Amino acid sequence: MTTNVLDEFVKYLGERHFNAADLLSKLNSVPRHNGEKTLRDLWEASDISANDFAEDVAQFYRVPRVGLPQLIAAPTLAPQFSRRFLRETLVFPYQGADGSCRLVLADPTDVAAVRAAEIVLGRPVEVEVGSYEDIATVLARRLGEDDEAAPDGDEATSTRADDDVESLRDLASGAPVVRAVNDLLERAMELRATDIHIEPFRTGLVVRMRVDGLLRAIPTPAGVLPAALISRIKILAGLNIAERRLPQDGAARVRVARSEFDVRVATMPTQHGESAVIRLLPRDRGLLEIGKLGLLPHDEALLRKLLLLPHGMIVVTGPTGSGKTTTLATMMSILNESTRKILTIEDPVEYEIHGVNQSQVKPSIGLTFSNALRSFLRHDPDVIMVGEIRDAETANIAIHAALTGHLVLTTLHTETAAAAVPRLLDLGVEGFLLKSTLRAVIAQRLVRLLCERCRVEKKLTAADLAADPRYGMLGFRPGESVCEPAGCERCGGTGYRGRSGVFECLEMTEPVRKLIGANTDTGMVEEAAVKAGMTTMIEDAVAKCRAGVTSAAEVLRVTTVR
Repeated sequence: MTTNVLDEFVKYLGERHFNAADLLSKLNSVPRHNGEKTLRDLWEASDISANDFAEDVAQFYRVPRVGLPQLIAAPTLAPQFSRRFLRETLVFPYQGADGSCRLVLADPTDVAAVRAAEIVLGRPVEVEVGSYEDIATVLARRLGEDDEAAPDGDEATSTRADDDVESLRDLASGAPVVRAVNDLLERAMELRATDIHIEPFRTGLVVRMRVDGLLRAIPTPAGVLPAALISRIKILAGLNIAERRLPQDGAARVRVARSEFDVRVATMPTQHGESAVIRLLPRDRGLLEIGKLGLLPHDEALLRKLLLLPHGMIVVTGPTGSGKTTTLATMMSILNESTRKILTIEDPVEYEIHGVNQSQVKPSIGLTFSNALRSFLRHDPDVIMVGEIRDAETANIAIHAALTGHLVLTTLHTETAAAAVPRLLDLGVEGFLLKSTLRAVIAQRLVRLLCERCRVEKKLTAADLAADPRYGMLGFRPGESVCEPAGCERCGGTGYRGRSGVFECLEMTEPVRKLIGANTDTGMVEEAAVKAGMTTMIEDAVAKCRAGVTSAAEVLRVTTVR
């Protein structure tokens, strides 16, 4: 419901019952997840009885009012609907004396419920107003009667479940729901979002999109039931819409405007329904150019040199969402030549690269990282990519693959590049094997880039350094120039547009190798690597900040001053 119409109704109630400002204050104090105010919120915030409130609604919106005796006597159309739909939306469908289809609601502005009823009945419905209590009472009586008349046991349960699924499938295939999902995908493309989060709460549906690494709330699709929206997404990804108790994962390829996307869909049952996350993967292979990763010139030269090695292991580290998969995919695109056979085992396959044999883990049937990696060695590969080393078995097989003449690319969850060495030792890899096989560790994070159109350059003063200690923490001095975010239409008012990596590339030089052993210390490894010429991640980030690429606040958001 639009705020203007609701405010007018609040004034109307104020004239009839009490002070409108007090009622509006109560309404605004009720917590909401999606910001939408409804008539039910208003009724619950007020002290008006259900019957009086229904009378006020009917008069204000000029919709016919029906009472409980009429509802009990009316010939019901409820059997044509899902019980869950009727109870969740609190509507009662019945057939009028003239043969028309009528829908009784407590909230006549609930466009989603009206559209859903028209889809199920296959014809227009006439809307009438009943009180929340009357509708709940007649539904309890009518659905209770149906329960008594229905067969007992598993057969009855199965029939009701089938009815629910078919009703949901019909709703999900309707034009309003299909259009709502398409609008979400188009909006995500416009914002350059990587993920769409659809989350049900008691007060309604919340939709957020991850743009440049941070979630941003967007308006919820109007006139669409949450269950129907989730069902449409599940149908799109080839998931089972009847299964609402367990998490599911699926994939699809969709066309949005003139662009084609691979999408990964994950659903999860929550307290108020199913939530879904849609990951969008543009099929733009331009993303896999090494120049777009954000490496400093000497780090890019080091990576190119490492990819010329015939065997050994290169590890990429960082938390979830730090761009490790994109870095690995870029490395594979450089190695992808007709003279090499490349095998990958991933979870999931996010970038499809022509010429690379890619597999996805399926633990339910025993296809794990370790089992796939063991099988790979019998397929005569030149390069092996393991999506992630999670356990000792996978770590040891990867090390032996690197030892027997294969170039192994993989990821590991550690904070820094130096921390990867003790982590691999902790997973049971022998020190002498690690010395022989590990060639380099690349740690990375993603920082947001300042919008080139609206960024503001300023020269730091002593007052600036005193007011904002972040500049001092990063080693800035008075007189140095920095850029800060401003916000414009192009960047959505955030001041940032796009992301780039910040890296530290630890090459296994001889001084570093000598430190590998039972008592390997992260600090000692990092100190030796820095002496050998490694640029730390914070140094890389500060260099980008000085170049006006990102801001000091963004540097400290994703990196740690050590």
